[in-house]
Amino acid sequence: MTTTAAVARPGAAAPLRVTWVQPEDLVGHELRQAAEDGRDAAGIARRWRAAGGATAPGRAGASPGPADPALRTLAGTLLDELALLPCPSERDEPTGLTDIQATWAPVRRGPRPDDRALTARLEAAWLGRAAGCLLGKPVEKLPLRGIRALARSTGNWPPSAYFGETGLDPALAARYPWNRRSRATSLAGNIDGMPEDDDLNYPLLALLLLERHGHGFTTADVARLWLDTLPAGRTFTAERLAYRNLLDGIEPPHTARHRNPFREWIGAQIRADVFGWTHPGDPVAAAAQAWRDATLSHTANGVYGAMFTAAALAAAAGGTADVHGALEAGLAVVPARSRLARAVRTGIAAAHDEPTGTPDGFAAVVDRLHTAYGHHHWVHVVPNAALLAAALTHADGDFSGSICRAVSGGWDTDSNGATAGSLAGLLAGSPRALPARWTAPLRNRLATSIGGLDGIGFDTLAARTAALAVPDPSPDRPEASAP
Repeated sequence: MTTTAAVARPGAAAPLRVTWVQPEDLVGHELRQAAEDGRDAAGIARRWRAAGGATAPGRAGASPGPADPALRTLAGTLLDELALLPCPSERDEPTGLTDIQATWAPVRRGPRPDDRALTARLEAAWLGRAAGCLLGKPVEKLPLRGIRALARSTGNWPPSAYFGETGLDPALAARYPWNRRSRATSLAGNIDGMPEDDDLNYPLLALLLLERHGHGFTTADVARLWLDTLPAGRTFTAERLAYRNLLDGIEPPHTARHRNPFREWIGAQIRADVFGWTHPGDPVAAAAQAWRDATLSHTANGVYGAMFTAAALAAAAGGTADVHGALEAGLAVVPARSRLARAVRTGIAAAHDEPTGTPDGFAAVVDRLHTAYGHHHWVHVVPNAALLAAALTHADGDFSGSICRAVSGGWDTDSNGATAGSLAGLLAGSPRALPARWTAPLRNRLATSIGGLDGIGFDTLAARTAALAVPDPSPDRPEASAP
């Protein structure tokens, strides 16, 4: 998910081809999303193919070569027509908060831990998110067979440490190259602090959001913070299109829908952690806050991924839930008939069906999930939610087991590793409970392009996050969650 430029003639200036925004690059993705929604787009697909458009977008997200003006014009027209098609899935997958809450039933919130325990737990969560992300960075975008082959070639299968190159077969390295943007900073022996990644940039933005606007922030506040603080080149997929829409004068929540086929991908989920961390024991409030952030760029299942994550983390931050209770709390705020809820339940069930004591026990879980969800794009939230839930369940919340399983399953490896590490870090309870092989290379230092935060320490982040935690109200206050 990076910007690219088309290949030009030697000596000629290369035309700029920014990924994720050109209309002709979006139609194939929107046709795929239409199929998942149950929209009848067959006629539009035929017109697009007849004009020479691609209906099966590749992994990179952009078409090579200079733009065809006629094709670009047609692409814009077809995107607008696709947006007007009736969407059967909206009946079971609403985006409005009131409609989502209508699926909930009363439940009571849990207790809030004391300040010292919460700060330690949050430092472990920040470190866990970084370590899980870093584990997944070198193999992001690689197919499952490539991840397994690289790990076996280097004696790291099933994964139990950061990926490295010792013993790696050169032919295999050529067939499955590490993520080119991550190799120098995320392979064992090269790690010197946590390098920049959007999976950490967004939690930093959420921290700034709460510090500037408090827990009563609006979606418009999120938009203004992005425009003021987030470099456009550090956005990808749905976030990049929402950013573009803001610059075009489109206001939230329309920023999430206008020519945005990535609105049900994983982007909103990776932004949700701080909302869960700062609502310890209160999954419902965390989910509602995540909804306000997510609807800037996402709809339906894309929003549910953020709400699920925030609620699960809030339950874990309260200190009373085990991993299974945390996942249950996450499911409680998601419409039960939605694709995301079904995927999470499928992942949990698959994990329970396979033994935990055998080296390749989780590989069988992963194979089942790839068979069930392999038709999705690798960044779509639905397959990744299934994998995340399966990894956490199969590892029983153990930190190393959780991040290694999440990354070993492929798809969006750094994002899944990060969220698994965040939740498992909370459950571990303190930085000292995390194995040093994961945390020592981080050097208590996080690189970022978010202004004023480059090089910040995880201990400092934990203290600032804890200062934003919502105080414990009356323990008898009723809340709402799904049945």
